[in-house]
Amino acid sequence: MSGPAGEQRIDHDLVWVVEDSAEDAEAIARALRRTHPGLALDFTDRGTGFVERLLGAARRPGLVLLDLKLPGPSGPDVLRSIRSRPELDGVAVVAFTSSTGPDEVDTTYAAGADSYIYKPVNFELFRAVLKGAVDYWQRKAKSGDEGPGAQPPS
Repeated sequence: MSGPAGEQRIDHDLVWVVEDSAEDAEAIARALRRTHPGLALDFTDRGTGFVERLLGAARRPGLVLLDLKLPGPSGPDVLRSIRSRPELDGVAVVAFTSSTGPDEVDTTYAAGADSYIYKPVNFELFRAVLKGAVDYWQRKAKSGDEGPGAQPPS
């Protein structure tokens, strides 16, 4: 599905998850299926070839949940690759990771992350954090707010 002039459509009910831990991927799937049953999820366990998949997709996800510790290119490397492609500007990228070091947070935002979220160990909190992130990015997309100064809808 393409938009005007052959542009690929951003689907805000589609989330792509880049997560190499099968356990964390399963937890993400369980959490989002409970809180957002209509959300389509797509999973990959590595960053290699991810940008090419995004570029070639008929429907681009409105949101990418990106782990930072990946085999092959790291999360920040994948993020820099995404942000180097203007045709992917409409895709929100949220680092969802167990990494909490201030340098890692700074590096991730410098690479172009829209948000940085720490993975809680408790499943209920894990689910609540994911729900909040998805709700926020879906509201933002529907309101049409763009740019770093945009306020979340009330």
